Amino acid sequence: MASTAYLDKQVTTIAALGRYELTKRIKNFKGRFKMDFSEEYLSKLSIERLRHILLAAQITAGTRN
Repeated sequence: MASTAYLDKQVTTIAALGRYELTKRIKNFKGRFKMDFSEEYLSKLSIERLRHILLAAQITAGTRN
């Protein structure tokens, strides 16, 4: 399980990202699983939802992507 300090840092980092950077990181995510979202789909999501997707992926994969 991830440490509290790691999670705090991830949440803080992701909270500071804008839509462009969030989308870029989701599209280029390198983890144990593939995320395959279209540009059209991602553009329709709220910025909060994009942050949720990226954070969940990073926690699940255990990466600092």
